[in-house]
Amino acid sequence: MFETLLPGTSHLQNLHPLFVHFPIAFWNGAVLLYTAAAIARHDRWASTALWFLVLGTLSATVAVGTGLWAEPGVMVSRSVRQHLLQPHRKIMLWTSSLGALLTVWALRSRPWPKRGRVLSLFGLLVLAAALARGADYGGQLVYGYNAGGNACAQPIEYSAHDEPDL
Repeated sequence: MFETLLPGTSHLQNLHPLFVHFPIAFWNGAVLLYTAAAIARHDRWASTALWFLVLGTLSATVAVGTGLWAEPGVMVSRSVRQHLLQPHRKIMLWTSSLGALLTVWALRSRPWPKRGRVLSLFGLLVLAAALARGADYGGQLVYGYNAGGNACAQPIEYSAHDEPDL
């Protein structure tokens, strides 16, 4: 079905790559809009940011679900799985949990908390930083080791010179 509508999907091992960019875009948009709303003291921007936050959390749910479903079938070596896939999974599960918590908090105090606003903004910045770190691991998996694609018939080994800086 997907191959007819989206022929590029024939090169994917799973559907996870089709969904991962939505939470990245929506959550980063929410962080930017909430920050701008705080600086300009403009609650209307915060209302738009709330929509971005909600859409980011909903799309993250799909991204996490497709990622967990796809994980066992990703064709990478054990070393790549240990050094990149597992940290990616762990960070993105934590990030999605934080995103969900911030979303519930913002929904309960629409468009965002009046009390604890600085803490809320700090949480959003932590969300963006964790999202970037987890996405970096995902990018290394895709672009360094072809995780999720079928262009490489054999898993590529992870080497010590590939060790990410922490």
